[in-house]
Formats: sequence, structure tokens, C-alpha cells
Amino acid sequence: MEAMTTTTPNNMADQILTPRTASAPRVQIPRPRLHRPGMLREILNNLFFIFSALIIAEMAFPRSTIDGPSMQPTLFAGQHLLISRMDYLLGEPKPGDIAVFDAPGEPVEMLIKRVIGVPGDTIEIKVHPAERDADGNTVAPGYADVFRNGELLDEPYFVNRPCTNCRDAVWELGPNEYFMMGDNRNHSNDSRRFGPVTRDRIVGRAIWRYLPPQDFGPLS
Repeated sequence: MEAMTTTTPNNMADQILTPRTASAPRVQIPRPRLHRPGMLREILNNLFFIFSALIIAEMAFPRSTIDGPSMQPTLFAGQHLLISRMDYLLGEPKPGDIAVFDAPGEPVEMLIKRVIGVPGDTIEIKVHPAERDADGNTVAPGYADVFRNGELLDEPYFVNRPCTNCRDAVWELGPNEYFMMGDNRNHSNDSRRFGPVTRDRIVGRAIWRYLPPQDFGPLS
């Protein structure tokens, strides 16, 4: 007789296969790529950036050329200067600054002078006449002192002390008024002639000489 195998519950359990969980499909995440523009577009972008930077630099730091002797011996004709508009956008002109401003009565002309007085100051010029001997010969040339609020100005930049065209005068500076004078007092058209300069006419401060090369350096 053929033997028969009896399937027990345990055996049935052995025969049941545990279903396999299907794995989720992998999602391909695109890798970031750097898009490089064409060469022509890149050149145009660079040119635009350079052009914009030059415009901003010219607006903030315009250039100027000295014409005339009024600021000698500090500045001479033909020197090229860098002017900072930012100094007076962020602050106010100070005594001793070399400032560029629109000439009063001359809409297209700009002057460069030294700031002598600021709003609220009293500027006084006292002339000391030339000393002469008994024969009328000049022993010592005349000169002029400049006082700000009663104190004699210390002007180390002012070498040519004699001032043949100076006269005794006093100026009381009002709000937004500045008194400008050239370092070469005998050859300068400045506030002694046209009066104080208002704040809105002041363009910027001269900060640097860049030409000619031998004069390269900061201004003081």
C-alpha cells in the first residue's frame, strides 16, 4: 500500500510563502547645472558692468583739471585732480578743505578754493600796510591776516604772505554759507569779491592728484 503523507497545519504553514513587498521606483532628481551664457552675451554683460561702474565712479568721484594760479603753491595749472562728491553727501565742508563749487553768477564755470569759514563763522581780514623808510622805499611788504571767530588762522599752505589786493573787511556767515579763498591771495577770484558761497553750489572735495605722475598723491 502506498504510503500517504498527512498535511498538518504546521506543514501547511511551512508551505505558505510570505509575499515580497515591491520596492518603490527610484525617482531621478535632476542635478543642478550652471547655465553658461553664450560668449557674445557674456562679453556684453561684462561691458555693461564695466560701463555702469565707470558711470557710478564718475558721478561719485569726478575728475577736474586745474586752470590758473589761484591755488598756488598747493595746486598748479595742468594738474589733474580726483573730486569726491561722497564727502559732502555724507558730511559737510570743513575749514581747510579744498572744495570745488559752481562759481556765483557763472552757471557753467567751476572754481576750486579752500574753505575758510563755515555757517555761523565771522571772517575778518586785517591788512598790515607796507613799512617804508624816510625816503618812501618799501622796507617790508604789506600783508593781511585772516581771522575766524577772532582767532588768527594757522595757514601753513599759505606761503605768499604779502597780499597787495587785500582790504580790511568782515563777513558774518549765515546758514548754509561758506567763505572760500585761494591760497594765492594776490591772484584769486574768491569770496572776497563775490561773497560767501551757498551750500547747494558746492560740488565736492578735492582729495587726490593723479597727474602728472610726479605730483601723484593726496591733498591736504
